[in-house]
Amino acid sequence: MKKNIPVYDIKYFSAYKNDGILVSRFGTYAQQHQHLHTAHRHSFYHLVFFTKGEGKHQIDFDTFDVRPNLIYFMVPGQVHSWNFTSEPDGYIINFSATYFSSILLKQDYLGKFSFFSGTTNQQVLNLNERLSSKVTGIFEDILKEGENQKPWNDDLVKVLLLQLFIEIERTVNADQHLPKNNYNDTILRNFQQLIEQNYTNLKLPKQYAELLYITPNHLNALCNEFLGLSAGKLIRNRIILEAKRLLVNLDLRVAEVAFKLNFEDQSYFVKFFKKYEGITPDKFRKQYISDPYGTK
Repeated sequence: MKKNIPVYDIKYFSAYKNDGILVSRFGTYAQQHQHLHTAHRHSFYHLVFFTKGEGKHQIDFDTFDVRPNLIYFMVPGQVHSWNFTSEPDGYIINFSATYFSSILLKQDYLGKFSFFSGTTNQQVLNLNERLSSKVTGIFEDILKEGENQKPWNDDLVKVLLLQLFIEIERTVNADQHLPKNNYNDTILRNFQQLIEQNYTNLKLPKQYAELLYITPNHLNALCNEFLGLSAGKLIRNRIILEAKRLLVNLDLRVAEVAFKLNFEDQSYFVKFFKKYEGITPDKFRKQYISDPYGTK
């Protein structure tokens, strides 16, 4: 039987108070939406903070533990699934890509936060006790505000959410002692945004360097120094990630996946995928369907 990875829109979920956002205690949410434990995608932003429970959470084919004081951030389009070994609880917030548009002039404002980068190892954070307590308070304030019928309260929810993001980002940067160079940081963020927009059509670092008005060598040096990866590997990683997202949709033949990713033909795509993943697209698909968490 064919299996399609479902994509859920924010409208699918019952409203928290206003359009574009859902806020809930995670235990209640998990009970109401048990089918969401299997692999699926969202068209909205998604964050979960655990106060209870154990298990596994997979985001874009990387597997992470579930345990108290962990917070997960996800951006639209990512594939994820849950596998709990004990009853979970905590808080969950889903919000649309346009939720902050009424109060933020910069459309790419959320991109300044490292945990909204779409890079899985930056999206799962273990909060210390002090920050966990502060984050819990903010979640509780947001839940209470959902029960308040007074005017302007939706803007307050947005402000509380931004406070949560800023508190976490500030702590992450302090803990990691991240050096900041505004010029280099801007170039790298722009490069990553350009990859997101063009990875099916532009596959060479020199094509992106031209758009950034720098030399390919300069772009590659920045990527190696600050991200630990070459510019070419960053581009390839994004292509392979999308290939995996498409391959777990069994309604698509491998040839169709190759076409969607703008490869010349299926054989070239298969060689590309095997070169960097070590297995063919077909084998990856079969392994994921039979054992998504790699337990066998």
